[in-house]
Amino acid sequence: MKRTLTVLAAVAAVAIGAIASPKDAEARGGGAVAAGVIGGLAAGAIIGSAAYGGGPYYAYAPGPYYGYGAGCHWRRERVWDGWGWRLRRVRVCY
Repeated sequence: MKRTLTVLAAVAAVAIGAIASPKDAEARGGGAVAAGVIGGLAAGAIIGSAAYGGGPYYAYAPGPYYGYGAGCHWRRERVWDGWGWRLRRVRVCY
């Protein structure tokens, strides 16, 4: 019984759709479609250009910092001690 009612409802829906005659195509009143298309293109162009950030920003890197340093540091250098060359830690200041 349930299946029969479902089939009858489907047949009735198709019959109503077939009986209802569509309107004839007319040339007047088509401006709304053109306005919608043009408006959609304009809105898409405005929204699309606003979403684009313009790409990455390139700039020069900052220069080296020549601030005050320690001035002196320890370094291993070859030193002659009278008997031969030795590696000693020597304090070097600039």
